Amino acid sequence: MTIFDILGPVMVGPSSSHTAGAVRIGLLARRLLGGDPIGAELILHGSFAATGRGHGTDRALIAGLLGMAPDDPRIPQSFALANDAGLSFHFQNGVLKDAHPNSVRIKAMRADGGRIDLTAASLGGGRVRVMALDGMPAGFSGEKHTLIIRHRDQVGQVAIATRILSGDRVNIASMQLYRSARGGEAIMIIESDEAIASSTLRAIRGTEGVLQVTYLNAGGEE
Repeated sequence: MTIFDILGPVMVGPSSSHTAGAVRIGLLARRLLGGDPIGAELILHGSFAATGRGHGTDRALIAGLLGMAPDDPRIPQSFALANDAGLSFHFQNGVLKDAHPNSVRIKAMRADGGRIDLTAASLGGGRVRVMALDGMPAGFSGEKHTLIIRHRDQVGQVAIATRILSGDRVNIASMQLYRSARGGEAIMIIESDEAIASSTLRAIRGTEGVLQVTYLNAGGEE
């Protein structure tokens, strides 16, 4: 247990689960989108739906999408700031299958058409976890160096990626692999002990069968 677990995050209140965690989920969505969102649809589940608006969950999620950290004093004004930034958004309550009580599904898009669809949960104390990404299961927090590789489901894809990482002295802390169907699209999620160099990311992007590479630096809140 760390002092962070005892005291909780530095944040704008009132709730670490409903406010600080919600900001971090929004910020993760922004980072995974890879740019400024211009539109977002957010489906609130469980206690996020029942009590979230009273705790400022809606404003916190939009603040994260705008790039704010949990301690940003502008969080209560996030709706107005989103309007200034050209971000349109829509909230609705819903039921997400097998989801944690503090969960949200975010569908966001960039001006160039890039999109992200994620489901994430706020676990308490400001900690969050992405549970699904673009229709496939996932399980990562963004607190570690995280490499997300979308690729074709074909022989050797995992071996090539791990060989490139090993050659650049990157130690894999955890690894997840999911696929939509045999021979379809797959997603590889790798958490590493070391930061991954730009040259390493370029080598992975240049691999046959790789469709997209997203990299999250540990604790990389904007």
